[in-house]
Amino acid sequence: MVRILKQYFPLRNAIFVFGECLVIFSAIVIADRLISGQFAATAHHVLYLKIFIFTAVLQVCLYYNELYDFNAVTTFSEMVIRMLQSIGAASIILALFYFFFPLLDVTDKVFFLSILFIVMFTLLWRFAYIQVLDRGLFDQKIILLGSGEFAQSILQEISSMRDSGYAVCAVSLESVDDEKAVSELGVDTIFRKNHEGLSEIARDMGVNKIVVALKEQRGAFPKDELLKCRVDGIHVMRGNTFFETLTGRLTVEHINPAWLIYSYGFRKSPPVMFFKRVFDLTLSTVMLICVSPVLLMTALLIKLDSKGPVFFAQERVGERRKPYMIYKFRSMVDKAEEKSGPVWAKDDDDRVTRIGKVIRKTRIDELPQLWNVLKGDMSFVGPRPEREFFVNGLEYIIPYYSERFAVKPGVTGWAQVCYPYGASVKDAMEKLNYDLFYMKNMSMLMDIIIVIRTVKTVLFGKGAR
Repeated sequence: MVRILKQYFPLRNAIFVFGECLVIFSAIVIADRLISGQFAATAHHVLYLKIFIFTAVLQVCLYYNELYDFNAVTTFSEMVIRMLQSIGAASIILALFYFFFPLLDVTDKVFFLSILFIVMFTLLWRFAYIQVLDRGLFDQKIILLGSGEFAQSILQEISSMRDSGYAVCAVSLESVDDEKAVSELGVDTIFRKNHEGLSEIARDMGVNKIVVALKEQRGAFPKDELLKCRVDGIHVMRGNTFFETLTGRLTVEHINPAWLIYSYGFRKSPPVMFFKRVFDLTLSTVMLICVSPVLLMTALLIKLDSKGPVFFAQERVGERRKPYMIYKFRSMVDKAEEKSGPVWAKDDDDRVTRIGKVIRKTRIDELPQLWNVLKGDMSFVGPRPEREFFVNGLEYIIPYYSERFAVKPGVTGWAQVCYPYGASVKDAMEKLNYDLFYMKNMSMLMDIIIVIRTVKTVLFGKGAR
């Protein structure tokens, strides 16, 4: 397993991405050598720079078109279509790049032959990798200790992820009554008193990890068996920790205060917070300058489209529960909540104006929040700010909801790029799971990754209402 942003990814996934980089790079080199006829000649460093730029642009387009998410792309035909779309987008980007930097241009013959080879080689590479995924080759074998609701959630997560990298060999049942529910998920079951013989079973199955997801650990915790497993070199992992590293979120329904208190994370070191503030100031300033024409045009269109102010100001709960005024472009009719009162937005909300639909879909309505970032009320990345009206109700219903106020709210966040727009208590709970994961594992690298993923979210209009 490879650890990235506090999540563990199968080593084969990293090998796949790096291998595809080499495949694309090699396809362009072969095309260049065939056109030039210089098979034995050593390529100049400028040529390698050209090929690297070509490869990088194409892989970025593949990423933004979901081609590195095997849960999003489920069929071979869809993969081919998305690959051709990505190549088309990369061709446009490279054409613009070559216009400004002609010295880094590749010849038309090399370009088109490279495209042909890239399609052929990458499809073969991906076909081979899909066979690895479908056959579960190189999956890490685990035994799940526990069979309750949480254990079943872990099972469902693993089965729903095409490239999770794990294979559950068996579930050690807590109660024989759980056997039917677990068997329906296609997993073998073990039922022995106090989970006796667990280390021998694990050794016979070639298992090197046991995930403990017991419903009740008091009195029935098999410490002797787990100690044998640990001494035998089998990794024993808490279910909450495993779920966090597998999914990139916590699960507030099943964690307890002790796990949060003793688990690694929630560090806010002065250097990290300093660079986070520098990042916020730099990015918000650059963005405000770059999008100023968009801001002016949006303000004009809002004024022409409907009566009311251009900007919408509303009080939100910030860091350490400090209230502040958030600013957005007005996307609804003026005084939209006079009759309805505070409510979450919904699909096809009739309060949204014609221009409002566009700016909400493209997230342009969020741009004035860059001023909040400059003022220090918000960070660029963090949990989304909420209103006091909703906070009071959600704190009463959702465990640990108040913990999200330990950091500044953000224009974007881990929950926003991982989970669609939510307008219910259930959605608020799921978003809290992602927010707590972010707070627990906050770093500058994670902020940068979230910004990159936010660009993808905006480009494809996901999660807007």
